[in-house]
Amino acid sequence: MVRCFLIHTVCPVSALGAGESRLLYSRLFGPDEGIFSDRERGLSPEERRLVQKERIAVVARQVRSAISLSREASARVLGETVPGEEALALQEADSGVVRLRAGDPFSEEMSALWLGVQSLGFTLVCEPHENLLLAESTLRNLARHCLEHLHMLGQGSEVLLRSNRVDALLSRLLPHGQLLFLNHRFAQALEKEVAAYMAK
Repeated sequence: MVRCFLIHTVCPVSALGAGESRLLYSRLFGPDEGIFSDRERGLSPEERRLVQKERIAVVARQVRSAISLSREASARVLGETVPGEEALALQEADSGVVRLRAGDPFSEEMSALWLGVQSLGFTLVCEPHENLLLAESTLRNLARHCLEHLHMLGQGSEVLLRSNRVDALLSRLLPHGQLLFLNHRFAQALEKEVAAYMAK
């Protein structure tokens, strides 16, 4: 099962300090047992929300570090992407997996699959037994739809104002955090449904 999906920045933003990442969108799935330790289960709802927020920020920072290391190791220079070239940016995206040990930041061990597209990071946090190839395919599909339909690489991207669109994408492509095995026909039908919704 997928525990959470994140969209965050991976390049410096003027309002942030070095090494920080701005969280643009997050969605948690599943029960709280894997997120909270035994001693944290007695917290008030507000305290639990703050703990969740901090854990998601920790994941975003770890993924930002992994993307930075990957980009430094490849010595590739990022070019500016113009609107309409989202598919090219996605093909050139860095990708990888970060193992999140138990207690850092979740109470159970998790795997964080990430995709670094220009200045954005897309991350799926999965349970360790999940099919990582299927998770990567789902992550790429989600990123493609976000980039194409929400124009996230352009100036003045409004991802924060369009969170309902990302929610709709997740409900179709990752229902309740479950990865879907898609045959060709079902994938085409899903593509048409998503395109019809995004055109509204």
